[in-house]
Amino acid sequence: MSDDADAMNRAVRAACLWLPEAEEVISHGFPNFKVRAKSFAMLLVNHHGDGRIALWLNVGRELQTQHLMHEERLAQDERHYFYPPYVGHQGWLGVHLDRGLSWSSIVDLVKGAYEHTAPASLRARVGRAPVVRGPAKLSLQALDPLEAPRARRLIERTRERCLRLPETREVRQFGRPAWQAGRRTFAWVEHHAERIWVCVWIGIERQGLMLADPRFRVPPYVGHRGWIALDVTQRDDTRELDALVLESYRHFALERMRRALPAERTPRKTAPAPGAAGRARKGVGRASKAVRRAPMGAAQASKAVGRAPKGAARASKGAGRVK
Repeated sequence: MSDDADAMNRAVRAACLWLPEAEEVISHGFPNFKVRAKSFAMLLVNHHGDGRIALWLNVGRELQTQHLMHEERLAQDERHYFYPPYVGHQGWLGVHLDRGLSWSSIVDLVKGAYEHTAPASLRARVGRAPVVRGPAKLSLQALDPLEAPRARRLIERTRERCLRLPETREVRQFGRPAWQAGRRTFAWVEHHAERIWVCVWIGIERQGLMLADPRFRVPPYVGHRGWIALDVTQRDDTRELDALVLESYRHFALERMRRALPAERTPRKTAPAPGAAGRARKGVGRASKAVRRAPMGAAQASKAVGRAPKGAARASKGAGRVK
C-alpha cells in the first residue's frame, strides 16, 4: 500500500470510528462503517471503474438535496458532491476526497450521516468531533493498485490475449477489467492481498492439482464453481496464461465461437471422382471374391483325392473278371 493510500485510510478511519459503537467491516473489497449493523459511510476507490476517490454517506434526502443543489451551477470537475449509484435514491451522498474539500467538512458530513443512521440512545452520546488531518493531494494511480504501471501492463497483455478470441468483449465488473465470450465472463484481473491475479475457469477436478503450486489460489464467491486465480505480480508466463485463458474461453463459448478458433478448424474431406471411386470399389470386390473362392478350391481338391481310391478299386475288380 502506498503512503498516500495509507494516510487516506487512517484519515477516513479517524473521521468515522470516533463515533459511539462505530465499527469497520470490509464489504465487496471496500471499507464499510456501521453502527448497530447499519451502514452510515463507505469508502470507495475507482468503484466499478468510475475514477472517483470518494466517501458515500447516508446523510438522508434532505441534506443530500441541499448539497447537490448548492453545487448545481458548478462544472462537474469542480463539484465536491455527487449522486451515488445504487443507493442515491435512499438519501446517500457521494463526497469527493481528492478535490480540496477540507477534512473538517468531511468529519462534519460523517457525523451527520452517523446521526441520521444511529438510534437516539447513541446520538445522545456523540461528543465533540476530533481534528483529522488527511493527505492534501490524492491520485487514483497511488490509491488503486490496478492503476499502477505494472498492473496496467499486465492488464494490457491480458486484454490482447482475450480480445483476439472470437466474439469477445471487455467489461468492468466490481471495478476490475473482465472479458466475456458473448455475455459469459471467462477471465478477469483483480487485486487481492497486495497481489495482482488473473482469474480463469479450470474446473473443480483440477483445482487440487493447481493449488500444489503456491502461485495459485481459489478466489472467493466463485471458487466452488471451478475458478482459479494465478499470481502474476512478479512475472507472467505467456504460454501458461495463453493456455489457461483459452481453456476457460472454450468452456464458456458457444459452439460457433469454438469453431471459429484456428485450432478448431479441420480441412474438409475431398470426395474422389465418381469414375475412380467406381473402379476402386470393383477392384476391392474382385479381390474379396477371389479370397472367398480359395477355400472352395481346396475342398474340391480334397474331394478329388477322395475319389481316387474308388476308381482304383473298380479297376482292380475289372481285371479280376478278365482272368
